[in-house]
Amino acid sequence: MERIEIDTARGKERVPPGQYLVGDRWPILTYGSTPRFNPEVWDFAMSGLVENPLRFTWEEWNELPTVEVKADMHCVTSWSKLDNVWRGVSARHLLDLAQPKPEAKFFAVHCDGGYTTNAPVEELYEEDALFATHHNGEPLEPGHGYPLRLVIPRLYAWKSAKWIRGVEFIPEDRPGFWEQNGYHAYGDPWQEQRYSFGF
Repeated sequence: MERIEIDTARGKERVPPGQYLVGDRWPILTYGSTPRFNPEVWDFAMSGLVENPLRFTWEEWNELPTVEVKADMHCVTSWSKLDNVWRGVSARHLLDLAQPKPEAKFFAVHCDGGYTTNAPVEELYEEDALFATHHNGEPLEPGHGYPLRLVIPRLYAWKSAKWIRGVEFIPEDRPGFWEQNGYHAYGDPWQEQRYSFGF
């Protein structure tokens, strides 16, 4: 299993402006109830503007090669947790399988419970982007996205969507749940891109 350590800090500081450290604590922030996981019906798909649409059952997902990524996490609500070790499937590996078309400029994430979020396709090509099943050596807790969570450490944590079931590749940006409710379209912690308008 490949292990990747990423320095997502800009310069010497590891904590973006306006953030505070939570140490071992990891707050659970969720809109709505925690979905129940049923491995018999769970699946994951990559669809839209791709040459090879993909669909995995839970059994098939667990046969994919895994990586470990060590990276910090920053929440838009101002907490940061350093040195997280995520284990899962590299986003690059899935991109190699699905082969997004040139006109696929963005992706939309679809999750249990109807949650969605969005980002430029380039974010999935970063080596620290992965679809995680484990955090710090243990399976994700249900409140943190078990069985599968997208992890994009360089963006605020709401982009690292929980309970993910699919990625749809699209030609134009499509705001997700929080983006439609005032959160920034991109969400760079170092630029404090928390909201699309003032609160």
